[in-house]
Amino acid sequence: MKPAPFAYDAPRQLGEVLELLAREDEDVKVLAGGQSLVPLLNFRLARPDRLVDLNGVESLAYLRVEDGALRIGALARHADLERSAEVASGWPLLAEAVRHVGHPQIRVRGTVCGSVAHADPAAELPVALCVLDVRFHVRSVRGSRVLGADELFLGFLTTSLEPDELLVEIEVPAPPAGSGTGFAEHARTHGDFALGGAAALVAGEEARLALLGAGPVPVRFDGAPGDLPDAAVADLSLTGPDAEWRRALLRELARDALERAVA
Repeated sequence: MKPAPFAYDAPRQLGEVLELLAREDEDVKVLAGGQSLVPLLNFRLARPDRLVDLNGVESLAYLRVEDGALRIGALARHADLERSAEVASGWPLLAEAVRHVGHPQIRVRGTVCGSVAHADPAAELPVALCVLDVRFHVRSVRGSRVLGADELFLGFLTTSLEPDELLVEIEVPAPPAGSGTGFAEHARTHGDFALGGAAALVAGEEARLALLGAGPVPVRFDGAPGDLPDAAVADLSLTGPDAEWRRALLRELARDALERAVA
């Protein structure tokens, strides 16, 4: 299928992007990697009046460490994260999680911020970012604001971003000194949508655990490493004929991720 007709803009400056997003008389969508948006356009599940292509805004294409934090610009690709030696050494959870995202062709084009803004509960990076106490930097012509994961993710494919706002940067603080991290997921075949997953961070006797596929948003729990798998899964509201199977799967994935983090 082909998308419905739309106007197309390819700005070169962030200010131009924000001005286009501020149009109140049009439904405006942003194109970065397009791995989620283009299929929606082709199936006509999304019918924007205008498409704003970010790829010419070079100021958003960065992945750098600054003041001890990893900063991921809106045009940083999954492959940038995957190939970065600084990410592998300082944020190994992200390096591990990103390898589960789709296939190499998808990771070359798909952007980290785009995956977050799409808010798919089966996506790997939002879950990994949740346990790292990430900060999401959002801009519009009205100003800027910074959101935590619990403030950004509202529901299935739904965030608190306003129509005129753009997620311009993800700020990931360094993990606590001496901490370990782990990631585990289950999919029918590698690269398919995950049926369940878990990201964990352990620092001494304290642990953070976030579950993928356990609800409409990433679900995070804090507690003792040994208690978290059972306690977290017991609190989940799972429905459907496979609810108990999913509960058992998530429990095992949580244990796996926490064991990797401890190791």
